[in-house]
Amino acid sequence: MIPLPTKPKLVEKKSENLAIFEIDGLYPGYGVTIGNSLRRVLLSSLEGAAATKVKIKGVQHEFSTIPGVMEDVIVICQNLKQLRFKLYTSEPQRAVLKVKGEKEVKGKDFQLPSQVELVNPEVHIATLTSKSASLELEIQIEKGIGYVPVEQREKEKLAIGEIQLDAIFTPIKRVAFHVENMRVGKRTDFNKLQLEIETDGTISPQEALKKAADILIQHFNLISEEFSEKETKNLAEPKEEPQKEPQKEPQKEPQKEPKEETSPTTIKIQELNISSRTLNSLLQNNIKTVGGILRKKESDLLAMKGMGEKGVKEIKKALKKLGLELK
Repeated sequence: MIPLPTKPKLVEKKSENLAIFEIDGLYPGYGVTIGNSLRRVLLSSLEGAAATKVKIKGVQHEFSTIPGVMEDVIVICQNLKQLRFKLYTSEPQRAVLKVKGEKEVKGKDFQLPSQVELVNPEVHIATLTSKSASLELEIQIEKGIGYVPVEQREKEKLAIGEIQLDAIFTPIKRVAFHVENMRVGKRTDFNKLQLEIETDGTISPQEALKKAADILIQHFNLISEEFSEKETKNLAEPKEEPQKEPQKEPQKEPQKEPKEETSPTTIKIQELNISSRTLNSLLQNNIKTVGGILRKKESDLLAMKGMGEKGVKEIKKALKKLGLELK
């Protein structure tokens, strides 16, 4: 079996939003495999919140200008995309900005609903150049995954004067990984993986790494459980002999197995009421009968690949029904 690496560790925290993680003892080639998989999921699959629409008073389209405002509408829209939000509801929310007079307009000037938090309030929005200038706008904030350009949302209904924005939902700003060789035992070709993650402040690097790993695990479990269940069914099915079915004597013999009934240790593990995941773990470790289980301590079972505390509890419950228990 391929040995597992050490647990990932945080080796450097450069800021609240930037951290470097390290995983040692990866089997040769697994540094790139795991590093690239995590990087792709981090950049493309984490949920975030962003401004998706804007409505500016007195503006009909994005190629307009606003009297007394230095930036045109295109630049203002670009600035709005830089706002990073935490959204505590699944429903889209509206935020309003109303300013007058000569001043620099920033993200902190927005009036936000209670379900929305702005993590970078110092983002520049626009510059009002005269005392008579005013700027009124409303943005829609919603949740999403990755990056969704306007072209993919052309079918959405827009109110009069609304302008769609490219939605940068991903909370990840940058991900980089580096792989180098290291010694494990006598071999020098094992991998050490360093993963650098920078977020936008709506999520910590540690939380981002955990969510990316969970997404991968869910996908791999789906594949593993599908084929494990089919394999378990095939193993549990008794071997049939079609030629002997019409004969009376062979039909009676399988029903009378006093030796197996009087000796629970010979019962096959497929006959126990345990999950396919636990069953598959036992089979991979060459444990085929109840007797094989009883030769193991609880700590031995926990050390098996694919086994966990939940699996050991299943086994203990099944053994208890037979009047048996682990060492």
